[in-house]
Amino acid sequence: MRLSRSSRVARGGLWASALLSTVAAVYSGGALAADGKPPADRQVTLNGTAKLVHRAGDDQPVIRLTNDSFKQAGSAWLTERADLTRSFEIAFTAHLRNGRNGADGIAFVAQGKGARALGGWGGGLGYRGISRSVAVEFDTYRNTPDPSSNHLAVALGGNPDRHAALAESSTPLYGKPFHARIRYDAAAHRLTVHVRAVSPGATEQLLLDQNVDVARTAGVTSGWIGFTGATGDVTSRQDVYDWNVTTPSA
Repeated sequence: MRLSRSSRVARGGLWASALLSTVAAVYSGGALAADGKPPADRQVTLNGTAKLVHRAGDDQPVIRLTNDSFKQAGSAWLTERADLTRSFEIAFTAHLRNGRNGADGIAFVAQGKGARALGGWGGGLGYRGISRSVAVEFDTYRNTPDPSSNHLAVALGGNPDRHAALAESSTPLYGKPFHARIRYDAAAHRLTVHVRAVSPGATEQLLLDQNVDVARTAGVTSGWIGFTGATGDVTSRQDVYDWNVTTPSA
């Protein structure tokens, strides 16, 4: 993976495109070597248990938010801030696995706290307590407020116990890779989330469609976007890769 940026002028604004691309984590197991200090050109800030890992002999790292241990929390943010008053789209692949059961899941988060923001473990999914935030959960463990161990949710203000929107996922979020696409329409204050399996012929499904003003909820016009993840008394190895972001530069 290399995190590269290119820009173009669109509708009077400066747009940046960031590509975080790798195919290293589409399998369970395999030889991976840790890379805890990402080169500057990758422009991603890692916190807590988050790190970059590589397939042996391949310079294509994956963001690993948690790694099969108890009570972990990790976050990974694009270091360059994004203009949250404008529309953006995020597409990525995730692979959450570790035996038959796993916890707790991951979240895509837009937030106004900073590139070092990290929330609570377990059901906190790594973003609990990041008060100025909008989170899209991909939750694989049923905690008290959750409908199931395979659901998506939108949560505001760093509180995973209160859901602005919920949806069961017909695509398994645990055990096999899945692909997600999140789009924010800033003019309409509309957040949509599509999910599909990573398999031939799989079709995308719209699972969440929620009205939210991301910039107002994050408390800033220029904020940080990225991923969080956590484990609790049940563990999971949680990887994010093929992360493609199209968003205005702040």
